Amino acid sequence: MKAVFFDIDTQFDFMLPSGALSVPGAERIVPIIARLNRYAAANGIPVVSTMDAHAENDPEFRSWPPHCVAGTLGQRKLEATLLEPRVAIPNRGGPIGIGGSRQILLEKQSVDVFTTRTILPLLDLLQAGEYLVYGVVTEVCVLHAALGLLRTGKPVTIITDAVQALGQDASKGALAEIEARGGRLLPASAITV
Repeated sequence: MKAVFFDIDTQFDFMLPSGALSVPGAERIVPIIARLNRYAAANGIPVVSTMDAHAENDPEFRSWPPHCVAGTLGQRKLEATLLEPRVAIPNRGGPIGIGGSRQILLEKQSVDVFTTRTILPLLDLLQAGEYLVYGVVTEVCVLHAALGLLRTGKPVTIITDAVQALGQDASKGALAEIEARGGRLLPASAITV
């Protein structure tokens, strides 16, 4: 079964303590995410890396403090999570080309990647049999991605030691919701051994 890995929002502003919208403890999962991405590349598994790419006056900033403004350091992915070759796909209409890219940087302006114009055409192009999801934030962007992927009817697995939450109770609730809708929970060691 063809797998696709989803690396959710592993960007400076979320992953590092100095980031504009830092997720406490997120830096501890960076080595695990890097290992998952390298494993995927070594095994011919595409990695879809979602990335916030906000305008300076983005409507999302009414709900969240400004973060991941397009073109800033805070919007960049951590070097350890990047693969070559890679392609960036902005959130606009038109044909999608990924060529031989190992990593697809999928830009978004909302907590829910399924609000982009590009996610469904990309999923059609990738023709995955299953999805493995990790990144930040468990109870926000990871949850939205997992639920959207589950709606495709394909198996979805959350890599539990490669996600980080803002709150413990919210994280437990998000993971329970994913499981209740048919998702699986596994540690990275069950994938990369």
